[in-house]
Amino acid sequence: MCTYQTETLDLRASGKTPEGWTSMRTATVYFDHPVHFAAGHALMVDVRNPEAGAAARVALEMDAASARDLAQAILRVLSQVPEDLLSEAS
Repeated sequence: MCTYQTETLDLRASGKTPEGWTSMRTATVYFDHPVHFAAGHALMVDVRNPEAGAAARVALEMDAASARDLAQAILRVLSQVPEDLLSEAS
């Protein structure tokens, strides 16, 4: 069963595509049937630059445990970075 749980957000990021590094503008996170990952359902993260065409896309498909671990690792790392360095990235 599909959950249709989807969130899309704006990003300021870069991603490496087959054509090289490019800016990424949006991320879509959803839980659905994966295209490649060997599972009935998975968490997907698509990071894209819609203005740059279909090739400007980085996609992840992962199980729920891996998604949670990745989210927690991101939050742990960010919590350890000095505030002045975080403001440089804005």
